[in-house]
Amino acid sequence: MEPLTFDLEKTPLREVNTALHAADLSGEFLIKNPAGAHNVAVGVNAPVKITVDGHLGYYGAGMNQQAEITINGNAGTGVAENMMSGTVWVKGNASQSAGATAHGGLLVIEGNASARCGISMKGVDIVVGGSVGHMSAFMAQAGRLVIRGDAGEALGDSIYETRIYLRGNAASLGADCIAKEMRAEHHEELAKLLKAAGFEDDDTASYTRYGSARNLYHFKVDNAGAY
Repeated sequence: MEPLTFDLEKTPLREVNTALHAADLSGEFLIKNPAGAHNVAVGVNAPVKITVDGHLGYYGAGMNQQAEITINGNAGTGVAENMMSGTVWVKGNASQSAGATAHGGLLVIEGNASARCGISMKGVDIVVGGSVGHMSAFMAQAGRLVIRGDAGEALGDSIYETRIYLRGNAASLGADCIAKEMRAEHHEELAKLLKAAGFEDDDTASYTRYGSARNLYHFKVDNAGAY
C-alpha cells in the first residue's frame, strides 16, 4: 500500500499535524517539501510510519510517542525533543539540543549533532554516527548516548545516571563526568544499541564509557566552585 502523502507546498502544516493527531491513526505517511519548516510531525501518538522527505527546522518530531519517523535530510534545533517512545531517525545532521529532555525511544542521527545533544535526557537512547558539539549530555539524567565520533568541550557536565559511550575523543569533560570501566554488561548494552542504529560492525572495545563520579549529588561547600 502506498503511503498517504502530504505536500507542504500545497497543504498548510497545521492541517498536516492535525491529520497526524487523528484518533485510531494507522498506516504509513509521507511528508514532501518540508523546506525547513518548524514543528513538523510533532505530538504524534500512534504506531505509524512517517517519512519526511527533506530538511526540517526547529523541533521536528517533538514529543513523539510510538511512531517511527524518518527524516531524509538535516534537522534543526530540538529534533525529537521530549520524545517518549518510538523511533526518530535523522539521515543527515542535527542542530543543537537534539533529544532534549526525551524520556524514551530511540533517536538516531547518522551525521553529526551540534551543541547540547541529549541535554537533560531522561531515558531516551541516542546514537550519533558522527561527532557532537559542546555540553552534550549536560545534566543528562537517564538513558544512553552513543557517539561514534568525537565530542566537544564539557561532555557530560553535571551528569546523573546517563551512560555515555564515546569512540573518539572528548575536548574536555564537564563537572563530575569521568571515564568508567567497560564491563561485560556495558559491551553487551552498547552492541545492542549499535545494532539498532545500523552500526553493528563497530568494535565495542574501541569505545570508552563515561558517567557520573557522583560527587555533585549533594551540595558540599568544598565543591561550590564546580556547581
